[in-house]
Amino acid sequence: MTTSPIKVHRHSDAYWRATFDNPPLNLLDPEFMTALRELLTDLEDDDKVQVIVFDSADEEYFLAHYDAVRAAEMPVDPGPTGLPPWPDIVVRLARAPFVSIVALRGRARGVGSEFALACDLRFASMEKAVLGQPEVGSGVVPGGGAMETLPALVGRSRALEIILGSEDFDAVTAERYGWVNRAVPDAELDVFVDRIASRIARFDRSALVTAKEIVNRRATRTSGEDIVESGQALRAAAASPGGMARLTELLARGMQQRGAFERDFGAELGRDADT
Repeated sequence: MTTSPIKVHRHSDAYWRATFDNPPLNLLDPEFMTALRELLTDLEDDDKVQVIVFDSADEEYFLAHYDAVRAAEMPVDPGPTGLPPWPDIVVRLARAPFVSIVALRGRARGVGSEFALACDLRFASMEKAVLGQPEVGSGVVPGGGAMETLPALVGRSRALEIILGSEDFDAVTAERYGWVNRAVPDAELDVFVDRIASRIARFDRSALVTAKEIVNRRATRTSGEDIVESGQALRAAAASPGGMARLTELLARGMQQRGAFERDFGAELGRDADT
């Protein structure tokens, strides 16, 4: 029997919680992608659910990043929107008739940050959350929504700082930039998020759905087609001689292994291999 990398707990008909549990690093690998797509279908098929909270069983890694080693194994069949799997997930979360909340504790880099950006609300542990878009420093470009979403949230210059610099950001800075809604003391994060989720779960569902739909129309929403274009740019960069050489180097230095390199990914990207 295969164990799902996403554990779902239903606090009530209206309030669900999904916990990422995909050791050793909570990578977005083929099994995780499949489980996430299935979860979204379950949520969309249930007309009682009003809010879902995403968190992690690993306090060091919320969703580390994309599994670069198993990229060729990722599902490629289009989702219900007609888009490829990842843009399909982003668009479905935006349009969903429920509220998605991230309780971010640990590292969320690359697609981990992009998953958080795809959700409606983001609350981060002041002491333990780390966000980053390390793609450019890894020889590629963000391909899962960061280049589309971050400029609208943090502004052009800060988006360029985040993406081109490829450094790690703490929760307090991320809050100041607008990357997350709030940085919350770690000891208070779970109670804080549960309070908001429970509150939303008590409200009238039709009012929630209508409010979200109207806010989506008023705001600049990420285009699924734009994310497809960014994903194509990422794959082209990864297949280039420079991209392949950089990935080989990073894997040799400890990428995708639990240890010092992954813990300090942002800092490591700025160091030479022999330092």
